Amino acid sequence: MKVALLTDCYLPRLGGIEVQTHDLAARLQARGHHVEVFTATPGDQGQRWGVVQQVDGIPVHRMALRLPWELPVNPLAPPEVRRRLRRGGFDVVHLHMGVVSPFASDLADVALGLGLPTAITWHCLMARSAMVFRALGHARRWAQRGATLSAVSGIAAAQVRQVAGEGLLVEVLPNGIDVATWAPPDRVTEAERAAAPEREFVRVVAAMRFARRKRPAAVLEIVRAARDLVPPGVGMHLDLFGDGPERRRLQRFVDRHEMADWVSMPGRATREELRARYWDSDVYLTPARLEAFGIAALEARTAGLPVLARQDTGVADFVTDGVNGILGRDDQALAEALATLVTDGALRHRIAKENASVPPAQSWDAVAALAEREYRRAGAT
Repeated sequence: MKVALLTDCYLPRLGGIEVQTHDLAARLQARGHHVEVFTATPGDQGQRWGVVQQVDGIPVHRMALRLPWELPVNPLAPPEVRRRLRRGGFDVVHLHMGVVSPFASDLADVALGLGLPTAITWHCLMARSAMVFRALGHARRWAQRGATLSAVSGIAAAQVRQVAGEGLLVEVLPNGIDVATWAPPDRVTEAERAAAPEREFVRVVAAMRFARRKRPAAVLEIVRAARDLVPPGVGMHLDLFGDGPERRRLQRFVDRHEMADWVSMPGRATREELRARYWDSDVYLTPARLEAFGIAALEARTAGLPVLARQDTGVADFVTDGVNGILGRDDQALAEALATLVTDGALRHRIAKENASVPPAQSWDAVAALAEREYRRAGAT
């Protein structure tokens, strides 16, 4: 099958859609498909204006304009992309949508106008903009023209359904993870683990962009509230990985509340560095409210960490409350749950053992097979 993946954002930008679309392309290619990517993101050397760049063996059509801040926007792209899709012999077009995706939205109409089987996946929560999306009618119109609709989690799919029409089928096509890469190594036996002395403190870890939408300040507020609930003799340490415009505000919070002796903000980390820290930590915390999926939380869960997250996000697709972590209704509930996990070693170890021994359902093999099913549902052969 020849597959065109269309996305506003792609590598070298780093984010959920960018990394997931790249990894999906690689997995589909490994399963025998030919994959090409069309994006409004310039290349690492500034490639744009339709230049085709090879990225990890995948042809990437860089349909980017020269814009301030390298914005992934190109209203001039549709005629050229139409020409390339027509002559390219593609069997299916797969569009990846965020909250604002002008490039992919334009190209959905292009693909459907060419009569190509078209699958559309949303990587966002639409609730806050539901009235706007419903008024625009894009999703409903695309479905009426034959596109198949999906989203990365159950809650995201429900919101797409509310916008597009309750009678429409909106499947869940989750993000994927390389389970073997993230699964914790079996370094010690159960007997050795039981005999090992407890660490002097419980290590809590969080990783995110330091942007308001991700709520990094809430991480500090939650751990501070949990610290007040934990007996003074019980040690606790937070590693908050990431960087961004909120960093100075976060540092001021740490300094103002005298948290520097038990909170560290090491900056950005590679996947390999994060994985190593997850393997050496005890709890993962994410307070995000607008989380359609939560790939960082899935990585932590696969690495064996109990996950603390809000119950009204996509994290609930792979974290069952009390089994893989604890899901809270609000920040206060997360603080109380964190205090429980810090003080209850037996509960913490039970959840960690469950996560280390039972892999999540979102392995890349399973996700690639679901993508192929979506392509067949769209009419690809």
